[in-house]
Amino acid sequence: MEFTERSTTISSSRAVWAGRVLSGLVILFLIFDGGIKLVPLDVVTETTAQLGYPGSANFARFLGILTLVCTLLYAYPRTAVLGAILLTGYLGGAIATHVRIANPLFSHTLFGVYLGLMIWGGLYLRDPRIRALIPFSR
Repeated sequence: MEFTERSTTISSSRAVWAGRVLSGLVILFLIFDGGIKLVPLDVVTETTAQLGYPGSANFARFLGILTLVCTLLYAYPRTAVLGAILLTGYLGGAIATHVRIANPLFSHTLFGVYLGLMIWGGLYLRDPRIRALIPFSR
């Protein structure tokens, strides 16, 4: 894809960098999230049990590995779309869990929506294939 106007190139370059920064923030958060589940800290196993899942260290490690694998797929440009799809599914499960136990809407339940918007927003800005697939403007 070749750009003919300088302003289009600049805004496109800025969009790509904004997407990289947004994706980088998501990746750092998810690496932290997956990492604390691998240890696992007491707060992780206690919270997992409060959400209605097994509060065992093995289950927390499973979630940590799952999070890290999906995040690594998202971070690598050739598999970023697959990673975004898998993370969307993972976050959908988290949202459903918070709905099921009636957690607060904006702080807990919709957190997965916020994170999902950041995942797809970052990918949209940094990947021209996604922008071509979902053209918001012409």
